[in-house]
Amino acid sequence: MKIINFNNKNYPSFQAEGFAAQFIFPFAQKFCVGHGLDIGCSKKEWSLPGSIPIDIIFDDEYHALNLPNGMFDYIFSSHCLEHVEKWTLSLDLWISKIKEGGTLFLYLPDYSQEYWRPWNCNKHLHYFKSSVIVDFLKDRKMKNIFYSGVDLNNSFSVVCEK
Repeated sequence: MKIINFNNKNYPSFQAEGFAAQFIFPFAQKFCVGHGLDIGCSKKEWSLPGSIPIDIIFDDEYHALNLPNGMFDYIFSSHCLEHVEKWTLSLDLWISKIKEGGTLFLYLPDYSQEYWRPWNCNKHLHYFKSSVIVDFLKDRKMKNIFYSGVDLNNSFSVVCEK
């Protein structure tokens, strides 16, 4: 088994390789149906199958705070929101771009992975717990909010309906 060690704790080595979304795709594809976006996928081949890939590193104008025109059946995002300076503005924009009855699916790093905490990983501006995301979505009147516990990728998911 390949592992990485941080602060005398062992983690699976795949947590340092990117493409965290692969671990949640089977669940996300049950919710993310129709015409949608994958925000923050890093590589187009890492985007949720059938989605429009969005990332600041692509050679277009789109990113977390500038999305294509139109309304979407879903927005999927994996391990992106912790990198966004104004995460509440981003989520508000994302919600505004989802059709009524559409889906928001977030997959986020959990606080339990010490390396991913902002003071240990300068790429991360925030850390989240599912309760924070759920409370935000409740305040935005999102419906049918489901969330997971922490998985073997030290990540959690939150899915809801507009």
